[in-house]
Amino acid sequence: MLVLSRQRDQTIMIGDDIEITVVDIRGDKVRLGINAPPQVPVHRKEVYDAIKRENREAASVKPEDIAKVAGSPRSERGASDQG
Repeated sequence: MLVLSRQRDQTIMIGDDIEITVVDIRGDKVRLGINAPPQVPVHRKEVYDAIKRENREAASVKPEDIAKVAGSPRSERGASDQG
């Protein structure tokens, strides 16, 4: 891990496209401003972890389990096609 010291209004560059600026320091809290391209997701770590956890859970659901909860769209489609 790289550890850098910065003062208010000083910036750190990550690559050519990401700027992290120390916006404010109040007591034990530091406010950071982040400029990144729109295609680069920026989240707090706890939000990132929650997104990853929810994606893993969603990926582990089997299609047949979804059909049981939502009703089978194939059987509904087949019934309407017959009439």
